[in-house]
Amino acid sequence: MGIEFELKFSAAPEQLEQIAAAYPVVYRTIKMETTYFDTQGFMLSDRHITLRRRMENGASVCTVKTPVSGFGRGEWECRCDDIETGILKLCELGAPREILFLTGEGVHPVCGAKFTRRAGDISYDGAQLELALDRGTLMGGSRENELCEVEVELKSGDMNAAVAFGTALAERFGLQAQKKSKFRRALALARGE
Repeated sequence: MGIEFELKFSAAPEQLEQIAAAYPVVYRTIKMETTYFDTQGFMLSDRHITLRRRMENGASVCTVKTPVSGFGRGEWECRCDDIETGILKLCELGAPREILFLTGEGVHPVCGAKFTRRAGDISYDGAQLELALDRGTLMGGSRENELCEVEVELKSGDMNAAVAFGTALAERFGLQAQKKSKFRRALALARGE
């Protein structure tokens, strides 16, 4: 299992460009189309489990994220063309087998996101971080919202370095912390919240 630790910040398009100019690393451009899945009774999201299939520059990646004690989330990923097979593979990789039970009656798409990510690697205070600049759309039901945010994800090293970098970035560019994941915001759209 990987433990995902990331910080998210709401941004405006011009702030993304200012950040890209201030950190002239080599950015990878990734076109992402994400579909989030849940059961009819929302048994996954009610347990704070995120299940998604994401097309990343045309490659299909299935992911499950689960709560863990402390900071961050449990995260498992595999390349797979359909979510049902993906669930089996993710559990084989170590995702909680409870997910097999919860999804036994099947899953269906509940919301999504379509965005372009520019991602670059940053070294900061001994830690390796990914700086991601995301711009696109969150979708839920017939509703859509603009997506424009910055993510700082810890790849290796001390979590405190990621927090320090994220705090400095937010102060320098006037960014606001975004407490909700893309999934939670898209799900709110789907539920009309």
